[in-house]
Amino acid sequence: MKTDQIKLEFQNEAKGKVIAPRGEIKIGDGEGEYAPYHLLYGALGSCYYYTFLALCRKQKLEFDKVKVTIDGEKHESSVALLKDVIVDVEIWSKDNKDRITKAAGQGAKYCSIYNTVQSIPAEVILKVKVHDEY
Repeated sequence: MKTDQIKLEFQNEAKGKVIAPRGEIKIGDGEGEYAPYHLLYGALGSCYYYTFLALCRKQKLEFDKVKVTIDGEKHESSVALLKDVIVDVEIWSKDNKDRITKAAGQGAKYCSIYNTVQSIPAEVILKVKVHDEY
């Protein structure tokens, strides 16, 4: 199954934008801009939540609010790969605690980005084209 295509544009500085089918996200270190790990963790957390939500709906589980906090640590090496990522989930629900907890675990099990991050290294194909005219 093919995913949506996004584009990123930069002008010879540490600022740019992600151009997605439904909007843009500013990249940089200024106010209202996002760093690469913010985007990665945001993708991980939102994918996890969407998966959890789908499972709750399928299992007819109710909740009022979910808070997902993500942080991690990189290895200290020339290519600082992630050493660990912590996904901390808080759920406000009056529904059966065991069933909600099980759905939260299944959210991780079935979330594609969670599993992608967990199984890195993935094969990434780099294609480069250099233009000499504008």
